[in-house]
Amino acid sequence: MSEEMLAQLIGHAESEGAELVTLRAIAEEAGTLGAQRALARLGLEDAGAAKDMSELRELLGAWRDAKRSAFKAAFQWAGRMVAALVLVGLAVKLGFPGWLR
Repeated sequence: MSEEMLAQLIGHAESEGAELVTLRAIAEEAGTLGAQRALARLGLEDAGAAKDMSELRELLGAWRDAKRSAFKAAFQWAGRMVAALVLVGLAVKLGFPGWLR
């Protein structure tokens, strides 16, 4: 349907000397047709595509949250290990093993 409309508009532009309104209509129809073709190539032209995209966005958001939580947990673990090593080093330096005897 849009391809026919685009062909009609181009024919109209040729016969009338291409007025600004006609050229704008051609550009709009060409944009719509291009968007429809792009969606069709991606497999997103059906009615369920909006729901699929929404679910994919939710999944991507959950993945980002999980990744952020994993990095946060890893840094917290590393920080605790560094703090524990500092405490052990201080205890050895201050002679804590001697206090146990």
